[in-house]
Amino acid sequence: MDEIFRKVGTRGRVHARCFDCEGEFGSGADEPVVLSSVVKVPLVLEFARQVAAGQLDPTDRVRATAADRLGGIATAGCLDDVELSLRDAAFFALTMSDNTAADLLFDRVGVDNVRSLARELDLTETRIVGSQRHILHTMVEDIGARDPLEFAQRFREVSAEGVFGMRALDPLRTTASTPRDMTRLLMLIGQDLAGNPDACRWVRDVMRQQIFGHRLSSGFGPDVRTWSKTGTLPGIRNEIGVVEYPGGSRYAVAVFTVSENLAERQPEVDHTIGVAARQAIERIDHARPYTTFQGRCMTS
Repeated sequence: MDEIFRKVGTRGRVHARCFDCEGEFGSGADEPVVLSSVVKVPLVLEFARQVAAGQLDPTDRVRATAADRLGGIATAGCLDDVELSLRDAAFFALTMSDNTAADLLFDRVGVDNVRSLARELDLTETRIVGSQRHILHTMVEDIGARDPLEFAQRFREVSAEGVFGMRALDPLRTTASTPRDMTRLLMLIGQDLAGNPDACRWVRDVMRQQIFGHRLSSGFGPDVRTWSKTGTLPGIRNEIGVVEYPGGSRYAVAVFTVSENLAERQPEVDHTIGVAARQAIERIDHARPYTTFQGRCMTS
């Protein structure tokens, strides 16, 4: 597995689990990794749980203004103010990885509640330090910029050493987890054990609509379905998701990569994420007896 990543100049950490047995395969599965936008999965899950519990109205309106924009696509990059429902903000956060929509959702859902969710689901190695805006502010501070605008202007001049010295790229100082924790999260969502079944089903349905289909799914044929979420920062490219084969077998898989190459486009690494996911699944030992996945049945 190390050689797969080495060929494209990156380091990778992988974990895969089978839904039908206790079989698994991992390479660096318990090493800390930067989540980046993968954190939007537990964020949106907590939103869906609060909606199911009657604590939030999914049609409540939120407004993304110039002060909220973090850059990127969807509301994060719009030139004018945008008003949308909480439900649509959650949809944008997962399907387009809209950072501003995720921040608006964090404000309503509560960072502490997302942390509590991670504890409740026994994601013992998962740490959430704050919202997307909080992560950006650490990056601004770490290169000595005055604000996000100056950060955007100066970032291309920062050395690789300076980039990887930022807290946002250090799993010990930012929002982070392990591949094993993330496949556990996926298994719980996939088996309706991460909350109300309707909440789990809605999260899965939204993740199926993610527009970035060039990483995990690239390792599989067109008849294989996935529901997944990417994560990207300079030098970091991730994806977690569930792979569903035509015969009905399902696998949770998480792939996290780090490269010293800071190019925005890295198609070889993107494809390698899919290749590594497929090979991890193919290396699972299915000889272990079937037992129901040891998750907790959540009702809230």
